[in-house]
Amino acid sequence: MSKTTLRKRIAITAASALVAGVLSAVVTAPIASANHPAAGAANQKLPTGGTINGSLFVGTVSNTTGAATVTTTAAATIANWDGNMKSLGLLSKDTSSGTAQTATVLAGGKLALYAHVSTAAAFTTSGGSFSDTTMSANDGTDSRQFSADLKSTWTRNITAATGIATIWTAPSTAGTYTVALYTGFITSGTTEVQPNTTNGLPDDLTGAITVTVVASSSGGAYSAAYSACNVAPAAAAITAGAGTAGIDNTVVFTNGDSAYINFDLNDAYNANLSAGNLVVTATSGAVVNIGTGASGATAGTSSTDVDYVAGTSATVRVGQGTSGAPVTTTVTITYNGTTVCTKTITIRGALDKITVDQVGVQNTSGAFSDSTAQWSYQNTGLWLTNGSLFRVRGIDSAGNVVRTDSGGTFAAVASTLTTQVPALAVNTTASTNTASSMSSYAYGSWNCGAAAGQSSVKVQWTETATGKVTTSDAFTARCAGSASGGSYTVSMDKAAYNLGDLAKVTVSFVDSNGNPANTVGSIGANTWNLPFLTGVDLASGLGANAASSTAVTAADGKIIYTLTVGTTTGITAGTYTGIVDFSVPAKGTKATPTYKLSTGSTDVSFTEVLKSVVALIASINKQIAALQKLILRR
Repeated sequence: MSKTTLRKRIAITAASALVAGVLSAVVTAPIASANHPAAGAANQKLPTGGTINGSLFVGTVSNTTGAATVTTTAAATIANWDGNMKSLGLLSKDTSSGTAQTATVLAGGKLALYAHVSTAAAFTTSGGSFSDTTMSANDGTDSRQFSADLKSTWTRNITAATGIATIWTAPSTAGTYTVALYTGFITSGTTEVQPNTTNGLPDDLTGAITVTVVASSSGGAYSAAYSACNVAPAAAAITAGAGTAGIDNTVVFTNGDSAYINFDLNDAYNANLSAGNLVVTATSGAVVNIGTGASGATAGTSSTDVDYVAGTSATVRVGQGTSGAPVTTTVTITYNGTTVCTKTITIRGALDKITVDQVGVQNTSGAFSDSTAQWSYQNTGLWLTNGSLFRVRGIDSAGNVVRTDSGGTFAAVASTLTTQVPALAVNTTASTNTASSMSSYAYGSWNCGAAAGQSSVKVQWTETATGKVTTSDAFTARCAGSASGGSYTVSMDKAAYNLGDLAKVTVSFVDSNGNPANTVGSIGANTWNLPFLTGVDLASGLGANAASSTAVTAADGKIIYTLTVGTTTGITAGTYTGIVDFSVPAKGTKATPTYKLSTGSTDVSFTEVLKSVVALIASINKQIAALQKLILRR
């Protein structure tokens, strides 16, 4: 092996001191490091915490003794060996324990550093000094040494898992410094070369901390950058800056639900704020209560709550001031007089009104459980195979949408049922409060007698908890035969069109008795031949589109199609007769609408100009002849 394979940290002068042989190094493979406690938290325990030759820890436990300490008693085991690792002036520590750590300490402060190693090890620094280096198991010799400038300290002759520790004293000058731990053996053949300032120090970087030394602490005061506050459907412990802790949940709170504002208050060093005065206020009569931990808080009884608690993983429970009443409230949280969180929350009220719209037409002898999926799909985009000839929306007293999949039941108002419409049911309830979603509606249908006709009916909602009944306005439930047993007619919105116009073609379907057809039976396949007219909404019935054959009519038995006038090559002016043919109506005959097309141009042809000129000349000649006769008479 050439000299280029020597560890970078071995001095070139080591070559003359080594016995003859090949230089080699035993390298420990990198191991994922453990999470690190924050400043003020209990120390990480060894050996259960971290990995051998893979982690470097700082004593984070609270220290009010005025002195930094490391464990100095050698023992056969390092279990609980971390107990006396106490730093002094530590303001913050990140959560890593590998080679990219950060910490903040007061000028002149001291960090208690410790690790679990199984080889020779050395601490180095770019500034400051080391002292009190120790091991959990003595190797029998004085193996703990320091460089003359105290910027390096090392141990040697370690051949088994051992705890090592040292105290690093920060410089008195504010700035950024590096503290690092190296591990590994330096050997020549079978002979170990002890690490020192002459031979070099171990070269495997085990841990490194970028330490920011500050003249004074900015800790203890609220920092928005390192704090979190979010709205959620339940209380939960959160950590500032971790994942989505500060992102509000988008859940819509329903009647009787409680909203929770979970928060974690930290200072500028990302350290938890100590206990302080928390004041929570809510507007619009909402009630609040402060709780701690993931267990959350009990329901509040007033719009203000005051407590003296730590700012770590606390929660505020928000509820309706009046049962069943909707509320939109702004909740403000202050810590020692500083506003730390403001959230606006809406809790839906109890269902106060129901509306009915998009009412179709049932088939004669049809049942409310029959599939009306096409009607539903054309109007809402939902393919509902159970009866869905009308939709219902629940609304609270503030106009908010109320879901109806729990808390009550729908039913027909019995007094409005007739032999024509003997039964009515809501088959699909609303599963969301989101107004833009078609799932915020309930869907229902009705039964029909054998004959065509209609009845004015109502639907009602009964709240389970209170028995309150809310009734819709009356709506018309109509019964009719399908287009398949009847006929159709075609009409156009205008008798004449210009190039570029939009033409509206209405197809009216009636059942066998001449009633507008129902919205259950499809119109069937259809073909269109209207010269120089091009269909825009093919899916509604033009051309050989598959969807057109399954389409159903509007509630009045009609479908209106839109066409453009003209093609890519223009049009030829004239009067045309088209053909529209629907295959389903048993009594249907091909419709032959007639219409006139014009280019819409104001240009005059040469022939027309010439004709006008000739007429003008003839008129002038007549006037000249008349004038000549008049002169001759004189």
